[in-house]
Amino acid sequence: KMSVPDYMQCAEDHQTLLVVVQPIGIVPEESFFRIYKRISAVSQVNVRDSQRVLYIRYRHHYPPENNEWGDFQTHRKVVGLITITDCSSAKDWPQTFEKFHLQKEMYGSTLYDSRLFVFGLQGEIAEQPRTDVAFYPSYDECETVEKRIEDFIESLFIVLESKRLDRATDKSGDKIPLLCVPFEKKDFVGLDTDSRHYKKRCQGRMRKHVGDLCLQAGMLQDSLVHYHMAVELLRSVNDFLWLGAALEGLCSASVIYHYPGGTGGKVGSRRAQGGSLSAEAGNRHRPGKDGILFLFCALTSNGINADTSSEIGRAKNCLSPEDIIDKYKEAISYYGKYKNAGVIELEACVKAVRVLAIQKRSMEASEFLQNAVYINLRQLSEEEKIQRYSILSELYERIGFHRKSAFFKRIAAMQCAAPSIPEPGWRACYKLLLETLPGYSLSLDPKDFSKGTHRGWAAVQMRLLHELVYASRRMGNPALCVRHLSFLLQTMLDFLSDQEKKDVTQSLESYTAKCPGTMEFITLPDGLKLPPVPFTKLPIVRSFSARLLPSRTEILACTGLFGYVVPGAGPCTCHNFGHYAPKFVNFQWVQGDVCEVQLMVYNPMPFELRVENMGLLTTGVEFESLPAALSLPAESGLYPVTLVGVPQTTGQITVNGYHTSVFGVFSDCLLDNLPGVKTNGCTVEVIPALPRLQISTSLPRSAHTLQPSSGDEISTNVSVQLYNGETQQLIIKLENIGTEPLEKLEVTAKTVNTKEKLYGDFLSWKLEDTLSQFPLKPGKIATFTVNIKVKLDFSCQENLLQDLSDDGISVSGLPLSSPFRQVVKPRVETKPINPQESSKVGDFSHVKTLEAILNFKYSGGPGHVEGYYRNLSLGLHVEVEPSVFFTRVSTLPATSTRQCHLLLDVFNSTEHELTISARNNEDLILHAGECQR
Repeated sequence: KMSVPDYMQCAEDHQTLLVVVQPIGIVPEESFFRIYKRISAVSQVNVRDSQRVLYIRYRHHYPPENNEWGDFQTHRKVVGLITITDCSSAKDWPQTFEKFHLQKEMYGSTLYDSRLFVFGLQGEIAEQPRTDVAFYPSYDECETVEKRIEDFIESLFIVLESKRLDRATDKSGDKIPLLCVPFEKKDFVGLDTDSRHYKKRCQGRMRKHVGDLCLQAGMLQDSLVHYHMAVELLRSVNDFLWLGAALEGLCSASVIYHYPGGTGGKVGSRRAQGGSLSAEAGNRHRPGKDGILFLFCALTSNGINADTSSEIGRAKNCLSPEDIIDKYKEAISYYGKYKNAGVIELEACVKAVRVLAIQKRSMEASEFLQNAVYINLRQLSEEEKIQRYSILSELYERIGFHRKSAFFKRIAAMQCAAPSIPEPGWRACYKLLLETLPGYSLSLDPKDFSKGTHRGWAAVQMRLLHELVYASRRMGNPALCVRHLSFLLQTMLDFLSDQEKKDVTQSLESYTAKCPGTMEFITLPDGLKLPPVPFTKLPIVRSFSARLLPSRTEILACTGLFGYVVPGAGPCTCHNFGHYAPKFVNFQWVQGDVCEVQLMVYNPMPFELRVENMGLLTTGVEFESLPAALSLPAESGLYPVTLVGVPQTTGQITVNGYHTSVFGVFSDCLLDNLPGVKTNGCTVEVIPALPRLQISTSLPRSAHTLQPSSGDEISTNVSVQLYNGETQQLIIKLENIGTEPLEKLEVTAKTVNTKEKLYGDFLSWKLEDTLSQFPLKPGKIATFTVNIKVKLDFSCQENLLQDLSDDGISVSGLPLSSPFRQVVKPRVETKPINPQESSKVGDFSHVKTLEAILNFKYSGGPGHVEGYYRNLSLGLHVEVEPSVFFTRVSTLPATSTRQCHLLLDVFNSTEHELTISARNNEDLILHAGECQR
């Protein structure tokens, strides 16, 4: 029974001669395979004085039991043996040569010829001319290896041709021997060798055998004729096993005719007859059992007799592409009748699949493969199981069944780490698992999952990723574990249950405690690079916007020192009169000042998410990021986060994203990888350093927030209560809290939100006293004094006189009444809560309000040289109450023509004692609520 299948078999292998190349004694593996590669490069040789071409299939390991099936299919017969040995001294030569003879005996019954290549032996022995032995001084000095191989192949052809002619010649009178497979020999004992049935069996098998020899000898037309005749003879005697072999031979010859490029794949493409060996010829091998290098054997139409008459015969006897598959099916059905022919049946299925793959008949190919899966062979070793599943995977891949291919490759991977293996091959398991990823629509690049709908079955993908993590752990590579777990958490987050999220994060934290996750590429031994996996979903970012300082200052540019100023457009607006490039924001940051970027984030996890070392990613100017740490509650909803940093130099800075540390994994999250954020970054102009003012005043802060129509933003609001005509000083401390000296200052004021008529200057100051303290160095304080003087007209306050009798006279249309019935009310300290109540009769809310804005424009340092300055505003809220009223006006008769007398009743409406001064009169003292004439 043939026990070891060759899963790499293809139809064109039927025309090849099998040559085994093996070492004798101790030969360095690297040296052996270097010579083996050169030998196997001579895969086809033109026959002298003929247009025929011989094709050679090399193996460095071949089971002897398979050789016993050489009569059944001649391409399975070892016809050539090449041995390679090290021999450094003449005394070792006899023993070496004896080993060569022992090696030949292993395949002695089938060998046509053999060669021994000896490396290292020099002297008299090496100088003796021999045909079966070649001596070389070293592995580097062996230029004639290829030439000797060509001579060796020609000797094989001579033997092959003699056998073909001998078997093909009709020798009447001679009995045709019965060719048998190993398990048949005991069944034919005692058969009647003279019966017609027996003779037909012998003739049919011999015809099939001669067809094999013709195919190997490059005579395609003759082989087709012999195969057809064999099929007819063997069908007539129901010799099903050999009938299947004859049909398969017919299929192989037809495949060689129809597909001169070969069916083994791109690697096995054939080269034209007479073409020189390409530089890649030595690389046309493929891995097989025990790492064996299997050579794809191939043929071109030029490699067959090009006689025109033979083309006619060939086309007549050749099967059509459709008939090839039908005959393969028939042959396989015959093989299936014999349990000892399982390997033959399996290899026939593989050959048919390769043909169907070229014909693009995937569904039929899958039927052959399904049949191959269920073919029972002997108890296979784990290594053979791995090879079987790997080849099935490769074939399914070839016919476009990618997920089925991944399924079998994953089985092969699991087989590498089977419990029955003393030393599980976790590296091989991991490598095979990686190869299954495309079949399950998986890649190891998280960018492939950042946009669009999810592809593939998430449950299967998660299972595969878990297996990669486990294999990585068993390989002793915690960095790989972290990378694959990070990928699982990032890409499969939407498909994980709450419990699975907890389990994965706990596992991840246990691995990162030993090996933190990084943003570096991980290079595997085979050269594959695993890209980093940033946690862009932990937390999820929904908005990202650059902002100015929280100090509510504007930064403006002007052509002169204090030129035209653009009004502020919001709390974080700066202005520049230059051209805006794409992605530019309409404000500047200042060198050395803290700058802000605001994010809206939320936590998708069912537990509290701790984010550490969260900061900004920038390019351009040197930037110091000031990392933050935050803790987001479970499924938090949108949550504002402010990230800050300090630009250290001037120029343009681009904010590209942010970095985090979550579960021990460091992530650089770029904005263009965030599907929920519409921007891919913003560019801000960083201007030279400017001083920074902080103001404090002698007045209390106001609860009133000014909202001027111009859009100016007020940094501080203060308030004061004054009586009409009262003057009070507002002392403002200007502290330079920046790092640059304050060199220039300009102060302006404007009254807002008032309809009252002002008499005199409401606000006045002397800036020279303050400027004398300049330049104001960092950390120093300058004092600026503002005089607040209120003069308003309270003559129309009729609410004050509503309780007085109306017995007074009217002067200039103003009713004046006696003040003695005036009821003094308590001073109203604050405005009423409900403004509408102030209009009610009897309400003494007679307070008037004045509001003004003090604007400080200042500059200094490098920013002043470049024409930049800051703008800082102070809001002033003044409540004015009336002080005195002239409640009655009367006259006295004139005593002289030069003067008259006017009598005024003066009423003190305050709660304090007042002194009224008049020209040329004594001072008049009025107590609270008192009226005097």
